[in-house]
Amino acid sequence: MRKALFWVLLLLAGCAAVPQKTLPMGPIGEAFYLSGRVSVKHGTDAASGRISWQHDRDGDDLLLSNPFGQGVARIIRRDGLVTLTTSDQKVYRAKDVEDLTEQVLGWRLPLAGLPDWVRGRAAAGAPAQTRLNGAHRLAELRQSGWVVKFLDYDDASGLPSRLNLSRGDTQIRMVIDQWRAVP
Repeated sequence: MRKALFWVLLLLAGCAAVPQKTLPMGPIGEAFYLSGRVSVKHGTDAASGRISWQHDRDGDDLLLSNPFGQGVARIIRRDGLVTLTTSDQKVYRAKDVEDLTEQVLGWRLPLAGLPDWVRGRAAAGAPAQTRLNGAHRLAELRQSGWVVKFLDYDDASGLPSRLNLSRGDTQIRMVIDQWRAVP
C-alpha cells in the first residue's frame, strides 16, 4: 500500500507546481495555517506534491496532495488520537503520527516537533543543538533524532520558507509558499 502511494505521487510529480506569493500576515503564534510544496525521499522511493496544514494548540489537520491538488493523505490529530485517511478513503488510526505515517506511507512525519520547526525554533521539552546563520536566524537544528536545515527565510515575515528535514534514510523538503495566522 505505501509503495503504491509513493509511486502515485512520483508519477504525478511530473507537473511542476506554480509557486504562490506569500501573503502579508500578522505575527504567527501557536495557531497557524501554511501551504506549500513538499518532497519526500525514503530509501530509494521518492514523491512530491503539495501540503496544506492548519495547526493549533488542540491539534492538526494536514493534507498531502499530488501536484494536481488531489488529496493523497489527510492526517488529523485531535484529543490524543491520529487519523490518516488515504485517497481511496481507507482510514487508519493510532496515538502517534510518526508510527502511523511510517505504517501507511512508508516514512515518518515528525509532527511532534514540526509546528515549532517550521516557525524557526526548537520544540519545547526536548534537548536541541542549534547553529545560527549570519543574520542570527536558525540555520540548523538537531532535535529528537532529526536534522532540520533552514535554507531560506521570507524577508517580509522573518519565517522559514525552505526547510530540509532528515533522519536516517528519510529526507523531507518543504517550501512554504503561504503563511497565515489563525485566530
